[in-house]
Amino acid sequence: MKSTRSYCNPLLEDDASWEEVPGSDGNLMQLTLAEDALSGDYSRLTRFKNGYSTAAFGAKSHDYPEEIFVVSGRLYDKAFDLWLEPGCYASRPPGEVHGPFVADGDVVILEMSCPGQAIK
Repeated sequence: MKSTRSYCNPLLEDDASWEEVPGSDGNLMQLTLAEDALSGDYSRLTRFKNGYSTAAFGAKSHDYPEEIFVVSGRLYDKAFDLWLEPGCYASRPPGEVHGPFVADGDVVILEMSCPGQAIK
């Protein structure tokens, strides 16, 4: 079962719960909102600083399904040659390649990942 959290506003800049994504030099921050310790399923916010490119990380794919929702900002997904605007949503099947990404403005993405449903 996923962890729970009371009402809060994690988009506030002074929220000390945000953690730097290793290797991003502070340009990518993440905040896990809820997590299931048994399955590994989680909901997370990821924040990109304006102009940051994830090219150093390359394109990504996972062996589990993932959903994303663009909360704010604009993000370019090179794999799809597509600008993702606020309100854009995707439900990615296992194995779908996405990224690298480039942020146009500060960007916040809501990610809901399901490692517990990984294809073995």
